[in-house]
Amino acid sequence: MNAIGETAYQFDKQTGFYRGKVRDVYFFGDKMVVVASDRISAFDVVLPRAIPYKGQVLNQIAARFLRATADIVPNWLREVPDPNVSVGIRCQPFAVEMVIRGYLAGHAWREYQAGKREVCGEPLPDGLKENDRLPAPIITPSTKAKAGHDEDITREEIIGRGLVGAEDYARLEGYTRALFARGTEMASARGLILVDTKYEFGKLDGALYLIDEIHTPDSSRYFHADGYEARQARGQPQRQLSKEFVREWLIRHGFQGQPGQTVPALSDEWVRTVSDRYVELYEQVTGTTFDKADNQAILRRIEQNILRVL
Repeated sequence: MNAIGETAYQFDKQTGFYRGKVRDVYFFGDKMVVVASDRISAFDVVLPRAIPYKGQVLNQIAARFLRATADIVPNWLREVPDPNVSVGIRCQPFAVEMVIRGYLAGHAWREYQAGKREVCGEPLPDGLKENDRLPAPIITPSTKAKAGHDEDITREEIIGRGLVGAEDYARLEGYTRALFARGTEMASARGLILVDTKYEFGKLDGALYLIDEIHTPDSSRYFHADGYEARQARGQPQRQLSKEFVREWLIRHGFQGQPGQTVPALSDEWVRTVSDRYVELYEQVTGTTFDKADNQAILRRIEQNILRVL
């Protein structure tokens, strides 16, 4: 069950390094090399075991969708020299995530169930059920926390705090809606519903860029379109393609990332199950067979492929 827990390379001409929840990022001036590890996070906590092939799934799905949306907004990606590695330009990121929701699910449903009828300043009508389609997609941004939990935030707070200027924010909203519409079309072609997702943006030389991953199981939630209406009518759970099943498993075992809570033990069987679910999601989202990369000497393979493009 070889998996990438973390990397710690030292490259010539390397100017910096950053370890995120699931990615290790190497900086080379205005270029960045992003290694998608097999770490997995939930409730803003990195779980203690890595999931084989998860990083490859995320990296390859993200690359596919970045290329498929480059006509909407420029993005950071320039090449993919390894199944787990993407290379691109370094932008100054905005400290917000542009979350967009077409259905009442996940965090928004938990807020609604608690009695709230507004999320990030966006009103929600009474009488909705979990997983109902919203009257129109809503943008519910969150802060991009360097540590701890991201937090919901409104458009007015973002602009008022100077996190994003008013003009730039208006453009980010437009890009977010256009990207969601494209993602919805691509999902529909695969018999899926893009339920909600998030986008991150940055700026370089005055221009806006789409950064990070898009439309992956870590950043998005999908339902199977077939049977959606019937399941809603019967009040049944929807068949999902996302990592929500990981969050649900943790909740059942008494963990939601709150102080004093302990991450439950992750068995080999559970790790294999999560890995299989990620591979399944890749194949259903892309319509192609997942080609598992050689992971016998995975760290050496990644290093060699990075050196090849530096």
